Amino acid sequence: MTVPEAATSLHVLMTADSVGGVWQYALDLAGGLRAHGVRTTVAVLGPEPSADQQAMAKVAGADLVVTGLPLDWTAPHQDEVKEASRSIARLATQIRPDLIHLNAPALAADGKFGVPVVAACHSCVSTWWQAVKGGALPEDFIWRTELVRRGYATASKLLAPTRTFAQATAEAYDLAQLPLVVRNGRRALQAETNVHSDVFVFTAGRLWDEGKNFAAIDRMAGRLSIPVLAAGPLQGPNAARIEARHAKALGRLSDENIAQYLRRQPIFVSTALYEPFGLAVLEAAQAGCALVLSDIPTFRELWDGSALFVDPKDESEAADAVERLAQDPDAQAALGRAARKRAEAYTVEAMSEGVLNAYRSVLAGTSHKSSLEGAAA
Repeated sequence: MTVPEAATSLHVLMTADSVGGVWQYALDLAGGLRAHGVRTTVAVLGPEPSADQQAMAKVAGADLVVTGLPLDWTAPHQDEVKEASRSIARLATQIRPDLIHLNAPALAADGKFGVPVVAACHSCVSTWWQAVKGGALPEDFIWRTELVRRGYATASKLLAPTRTFAQATAEAYDLAQLPLVVRNGRRALQAETNVHSDVFVFTAGRLWDEGKNFAAIDRMAGRLSIPVLAAGPLQGPNAARIEARHAKALGRLSDENIAQYLRRQPIFVSTALYEPFGLAVLEAAQAGCALVLSDIPTFRELWDGSALFVDPKDESEAADAVERLAQDPDAQAALGRAARKRAEAYTVEAMSEGVLNAYRSVLAGTSHKSSLEGAAA
């Protein structure tokens, strides 16, 4: 493989899905890489992107290819994932990229790509299960885990968004080397100007996902004197479903709609049991929202000193923390300023430079001596 003399000659085929944070990651990264002259084709698996998501791709300058292929974590049988892997390989043969960036590493298990593969470790069913359930994996998680394991072994380089998740991934899959840590970034969704508002709680994400632990937020809402608004779907593509009994469910919102809520600087709450990074938290921090987060290693790594931490399984503790902030505007504002300051470290520019350095390393046939050397501060 000849390394392009300049980034302007680099073409990347990247996979993504429109279900969760991978979509924002992929398009923010595509936009960030574009500033370095990199052209990105995004192959979309799973549900077709909505109109606003397609508009995001246009702004990022990414070329979309909607494949209709199944997601590895929703496919009913491993043969479907293997065929998806081969289909992405055929697409690569057609468009001839210099490098493939898989946001679903299982797709590397059976594809013969002919160019280097960088795989991003965003999440997986094995680490999810250990964080949320614990114990032996169920049968349909075993074959999914094996495909991810094979994908990790095939990839030229692995990326992870936090040291915490890099270590969890290495332990779960017996990796000889930790994935390279390149922390996620997010383009700011809102203007700096604050819109005066009565205090309220806001949360956002895949509410149906047990790992997000929305049930605890919903129970917390029943204890609070202020409203709790929750953005995100209550039903997932894997048939998982949850009800909102006390919180007000807003459904899936566009980035612009979420920005309208965040501009009012609510108290942002996440009681996640499993969160390899947490882009919704970063969005809230960029807006200057006070953060109340579950006391899990990932959030401690990213937000220690700029958030309040609570036991994710104790909704009364979360409710008490929220009520204290609601009754103390100065404390809420100070915590919001601390969150915004910390968020300045997690930029699209830093993420793009870290990923581009990984690309260059792979294309040059070299690897970093330490997986932590490339971590964004």
